[in-house]
Amino acid sequence: MSGSSGWYNGGYNIPPMHPRPLPTPQGKSTNAHISFDLHRAHPAGLAAVGVAMVASAAKSLTHKTCTIKTTAAINAIAAVIVYYYSPTWIFPVLLISGGLVTLITCRNDTSQQSVEDIESLGVGRRFGTALFITWLVVLVAAIAVRESTSYSSHKELHWFESFYRIGSLIFGGGQVVLPMLDSAVVGRGWISEADFLTGIALVQAMPGPLFNIAAYVGAIIATNAGESGFIGVIVCWVGLFAPGIILLYGLLPWWVKFRQFSIYRRALPGVNAAAVGLIVAAVFQLGMKVHSNSPIPDASMCIGIIGFVLVDALDVSAPMVVLLGAVLGVIGWATKMH
Repeated sequence: MSGSSGWYNGGYNIPPMHPRPLPTPQGKSTNAHISFDLHRAHPAGLAAVGVAMVASAAKSLTHKTCTIKTTAAINAIAAVIVYYYSPTWIFPVLLISGGLVTLITCRNDTSQQSVEDIESLGVGRRFGTALFITWLVVLVAAIAVRESTSYSSHKELHWFESFYRIGSLIFGGGQVVLPMLDSAVVGRGWISEADFLTGIALVQAMPGPLFNIAAYVGAIIATNAGESGFIGVIVCWVGLFAPGIILLYGLLPWWVKFRQFSIYRRALPGVNAAAVGLIVAAVFQLGMKVHSNSPIPDASMCIGIIGFVLVDALDVSAPMVVLLGAVLGVIGWATKMH
């Protein structure tokens, strides 16, 4: 984003996050330009190793879920479609489509399911139904409020709606959330691409699930909007986590019987393969953004390769890889590996 007047996108008037410095009359960068690139150098290294760790997870999950040609094909097709065309609604469509493919092609259900003498897990069926209805009501209400209010006067509601809607559509692990979050928060100008990519690395270096990126993103969104960072953390973290928790306890009363259905067991491999395909697409999407946003694009790709080998082949701990990525980013900038 450039210039000083901000930009307008879908009703949001957002000031620029990182204005580009002006060149000198001789065509050379000013000291401000040098400082700006140095500021971006270590995030470039962090972002590269962050995406490398996502790539390692995609590789591992692909090996686990794509055990036959059909699921491998579902994985690849889902990845291609999402990379090329990725509106929010395409994610559940691909998951359902993947399930339908294996439901049709895998006629013989050879998996063994133990029949347990348990009626339900967790809460009772009435309470489970109430939870499911609560999830749906909150989702519809949040979308309706967002559509009928302005961002400037109801920032927190708009943040909550975006994260709650994304949390309601996620299936297949925390990595799947990344491209959806990127589109929602970076696409609306709430956070810069560089900050988002840096967060991917930092969150993976911390204990806990990748969904905790909601707290990081929420803090930056709120700060950029002139609000309390703590409020942003709470709103976005609850918004992303709440749908999964509500649906988990809402569906548990029927889970024991549901998982014994042959239709479910035949469809599940296709759903899983499609979900992992979304992660594969995320690796390429985020990798291209790391390259385009880095002041040392080719060096960032090299740092990403190093990070992938360290995590995937040498089992180096994530915090050490993230730290190394930051150091290599600064070294790459200092040695002019542009």
